[in-house]
Amino acid sequence: MHDRSDNGPMICEPSLPRVAPGDTVRFVPTQPGHNTATIDGMIPEGAEPFKSKINEDFSVDLTVPGIGGIKRGPHVAMGMVMLIEMGDAPAPVPPEDPPTRARERFGATLAANSP
Repeated sequence: MHDRSDNGPMICEPSLPRVAPGDTVRFVPTQPGHNTATIDGMIPEGAEPFKSKINEDFSVDLTVPGIGGIKRGPHVAMGMVMLIEMGDAPAPVPPEDPPTRARERFGATLAANSP
């Protein structure tokens, strides 16, 4: 989670990590003021939503295959979102109502990672 990186402002890197179901994923805020949370309607069916506290180094075990949307609560309007792919899964359809920059970031991530 970066306020700024070589890839732009308010960015999560990597933007689409690919993990195996059962892997533990660790979210590290590199600058203060960030948290990690699932996006309603963008987690695999049967997966448990999660939300960390602000400034918390947070780990979660991902056990349900699919692609999940993740946001940084305070900065979602600035496009601070990412996707996590767990096993084989079709690309998700982002919700219709995310802020403009979040929607643009999802579109760029999916376009950059499509076959």
